[in-house]
Amino acid sequence: MMMSHIPHMLVSEKDGWEEIDRSHFSARWFFKSLVLPMSLLPPALYAFAELVHPGAIFPLSVPALTPMQLAVSGVVFYVAQLLMVGYMAMLIQRMSLARDHDPGYDSAYALAAIAPVPLWLASLSLLVPSLGFVLAVGAAAWVASIMLIRHGVRPLLHISDEKTAHYVANVVTGAGIVAWIALLVVSAMILSILLGVWSAML
Repeated sequence: MMMSHIPHMLVSEKDGWEEIDRSHFSARWFFKSLVLPMSLLPPALYAFAELVHPGAIFPLSVPALTPMQLAVSGVVFYVAQLLMVGYMAMLIQRMSLARDHDPGYDSAYALAAIAPVPLWLASLSLLVPSLGFVLAVGAAAWVASIMLIRHGVRPLLHISDEKTAHYVANVVTGAGIVAWIALLVVSAMILSILLGVWSAML
């Protein structure tokens, strides 16, 4: 999938989507070519923000996180993202099956992998030491992800019925928002536990 297609995919159910559908990319292809590399952006840029302009975006930790602690937190969040995409693919397939339509796991995974691309790209805003800028970009990224879901349901999952497509899009959108927020919370909890154990060992 060419990243240059994303702007068109935000507003169309054909441009970009049909090419992806015709390519018949497998879930493994999306995992290796899209999810693995893109999931690196948020943890890497979070570490950058903490090291280069600490406290400018996120509350300043006391004591400040060490590079090793940032690396551990990055690994936790990275793995959590990989698991979340797989979970969303399973959810998309099950929601489709609930409406008597089976798109296949590969198609469900394709949509689950494409939808968070704006969120991954939004982490580039962490290069700018401004909380307002980061929040604005993040809000726009959420809107873009929702648009990708709504425009990708019919071409990727091959749902011809408009009501079924609308139902699946709504459920996936709602569940996706909850799931990604839960991802942040769970990752923060795991990180807190790991750092607590780390501190106790020192």
